[in-house]
Amino acid sequence: MQYHFSDRISTLKPSAIREIFKYAADPEVVSLSAGNPAPDAFAAKQIGEIAADIFATHPIDALQYSVTEGYPKLRAFMRDYMKTRHNIGRAFDDVLITSGAQQIMEMCAKVLCNEGDYVIAEDPSFIGSLNCFRSLGAQLKGVPIEPDGMCIEALADALENTPNVRFIYTIPNFQNPSGVTMSLEKRHALYDLAKKYGVLIVEDNPYGDLRYSGENLPNIKSFDEDGIVIYSGSFSKVIAPGLRVGYTVAPSEIMKKMVVAKQGEDVHTNILAQMICYEFMTRYDFDENLAFLRRLYSRKAQFAMDLLDKYVVPTGITYLPIQGGLFLWCTLPDGVDMADFCKRAVVEHKVAIVPGTAFLCDEKGSSQCFRINFTTPSDEKLEEGIKRLGAFAKIALG
Repeated sequence: MQYHFSDRISTLKPSAIREIFKYAADPEVVSLSAGNPAPDAFAAKQIGEIAADIFATHPIDALQYSVTEGYPKLRAFMRDYMKTRHNIGRAFDDVLITSGAQQIMEMCAKVLCNEGDYVIAEDPSFIGSLNCFRSLGAQLKGVPIEPDGMCIEALADALENTPNVRFIYTIPNFQNPSGVTMSLEKRHALYDLAKKYGVLIVEDNPYGDLRYSGENLPNIKSFDEDGIVIYSGSFSKVIAPGLRVGYTVAPSEIMKKMVVAKQGEDVHTNILAQMICYEFMTRYDFDENLAFLRRLYSRKAQFAMDLLDKYVVPTGITYLPIQGGLFLWCTLPDGVDMADFCKRAVVEHKVAIVPGTAFLCDEKGSSQCFRINFTTPSDEKLEEGIKRLGAFAKIALG
C-alpha cells in the first residue's frame, strides 16, 4: 500500500551521523564519528551493585508506575545540588526529570513554539536538538560561532529582524560540534539581549562537568533573576547514556506545561534508571567520579591533539584546541569539497568522520569543517584513525 506521512516528519532527513555509523559498522573502519563516552568511563561494578540492592530492598518502587515529575528523592537531591554547586534555581524554578536531555529540547519546542515560529541557534549546533525543533514545525535562524562563542552582533541582528522568536538555543560549554566555550562576557551579553527582546534561553549543558583545563565559568542560568532561562542537564556523560536520564531546571509555569507534554509522551522517565542515578550520586563520591572522568578525557584529548599536530595539520587542515568535552572541530582548506572528503575518507581509507553540514541550521548550507570524537576509540584505534586521516589528507590535498 501507499504510506502517507505527516508533514512534520516527511521533510526530516536521516542524521548524517547515523548514516556514517553504517560505514563505521565495518570492522575495518576506524570510527572517529561517535559521540559516546569512553568505555573506561563507566562505573559498571558500582551501578550493578546499586541495581542489585534496589531489587533486593524495594523492587516494587522500581517496577511500579510513578509520578511524571520524577523520582522524588532524585528531584529533591538535584534541586539542592544545582543550587549549592552551581547557584542554579530560584524560588520561581522547579526541577523535572526527563528521558535524556534531548527530551527537554523536544518539549521546549512542543510547549513554546507554534508552526512557523523561530528558534535562534548557534550555527553549527547539535543535530539532535535541531531536528527536535524542525520536527515540531519551528524554523531555525543560525548565528555564527566564534572562538569565544556565539557572535553577539549577529545575535542582536537576528533578534531585531526575525519574527516570532520563541527561544535562543545555546551549548555554552565545549559546544557540540565545535568544542567552543562561550566567554563570560558573551554569556552576560546573551542574557541581556534575551531579556531586552523578551525571548527565552534554552541552555544545554551536557559537557559542563568535563572541563579539564582553563577556568570554570558560571552557567547562564546561575544569573537568571528574571525567569528567562531553561537549563538542561544530563547524566549521560557523567554516569551512563544508556540510562537515558536528564533533568531541567526551569520556571515553574513552563515546567507545568512540560509535565503535561511528558505525560502524553512517556508518562514518566524510567524509574529504575532514576533510582540508580540518585543512589550513585549519594552513595559514592560523585566529585571523585568527575575528577576521574576529567583525568581520563584530558589525557585522551591531548593525545588526539598531538596526533592531529603530527599527522593532519601538516596537510593544511586546522583544528580548534579545546579545554573540555568530547569533540574536535577540524577545518579543510578553502576550495576542498568537504562532503566528498568525508565520504572518500570512510570508503577508501576506512576512517569515519562527520561532515560539518550535518550540524547546520540551514540544511542547504555549506561547510568546510568536520567533527571527530576522541573519547570512544581506544588509544590504539585513535592513533590508527588519525594516521589514516592524515595519509588520506596528504593524497587529497597534496
